[in-house]
Amino acid sequence: MSLSAIERRIAALAEQMRQAAAAEDFEAAARLRDEIAALKGQEPAGSALVRQPPPGQMGLGTHLPVVAPPAGWTRPRRPDPMTRSTGRGRPPAKR
Repeated sequence: MSLSAIERRIAALAEQMRQAAAAEDFEAAARLRDEIAALKGQEPAGSALVRQPPPGQMGLGTHLPVVAPPAGWTRPRRPDPMTRSTGRGRPPAKR
């Protein structure tokens, strides 16, 4: 679905939501509100904590923040396999 198609769908759903609210069909209006929020990539009330990006906006160049290491952080050195222990306080097994 293209971005312009999503915007048209959101506009149509918003109009349907206004009509449902005017007709006092609040359950239908709430369903439409949640569908609009899902298309916009917003989380409806009571949903999971993980935010889904809007369709068509995944990947590079999006408005979503990118998790990056702190400034000055360097990757730790790999452990030396000759001095590796078993992890339970015992010396490595002899082979």
